[in-house]
Amino acid sequence: MLTFAICDDEPLMAQSIADQLSAYMAERGPYRTERFPDGRSLLESGGGFDVIFLDVQMERPDGMETARLLRRQGNRSLLIFVTVLRECVFDAFEVGAFDYLIKPLDAGRFRGTMDRALQSLERRPEKSLVVRRGTAREVVPLAEIVYCEVRGRKVYLHRSGGEIIDYYDKLEDLERRVDGRFFKCHRSYLVNLDYVRGSRDGQVVLPEGEAIPVSRLRERDLTEALLRCMKERGP
Repeated sequence: MLTFAICDDEPLMAQSIADQLSAYMAERGPYRTERFPDGRSLLESGGGFDVIFLDVQMERPDGMETARLLRRQGNRSLLIFVTVLRECVFDAFEVGAFDYLIKPLDAGRFRGTMDRALQSLERRPEKSLVVRRGTAREVVPLAEIVYCEVRGRKVYLHRSGGEIIDYYDKLEDLERRVDGRFFKCHRSYLVNLDYVRGSRDGQVVLPEGEAIPVSRLRERDLTEALLRCMKERGP
């Protein structure tokens, strides 16, 4: 699932970006958007978004400073500045901005930017998940995760080789860090659609006959997600 952040202190402008994004993504699969009224709240969110729309003129930290701080944190999101200030375009290059849109937003320019952004995201190397366990960190390729399960305060990653990695996290936070191949089939489970072999009797069927629960309210969404996944993979 693609994730977007909109950071703008003008509610009407934030809504305008959200509306254009909604129209663009209508036939492009599931996505999630979070809004932030200032740079500080965005920085405190932990990032992990695929694309961040960032206003330049805000209370400190302003958009440019927020971008610099994000990069220092290791954030590699695509940054798209949205502003009335044409003269800041050169500053945007310093933080590796993906594009620079002028307010008010032009629908054609917005679509062109989003076309290129999605193409760029598709070309990114295989994603991995960095898991912190005590003082150690472990890198787990997303392609190796069959499903994720939450029990109590811990998340359990079930890998394709049978290994299970457990660490402290919330499922909703993990959901922000994975991509569109993962589907929340139940309030306690995320499943990698690449490993799904079917569903029956309220369960998702996985390789080797393993199964996990699927919420009755999510069965139809699961079917649609699987169809999209098959279409994207092609023959």
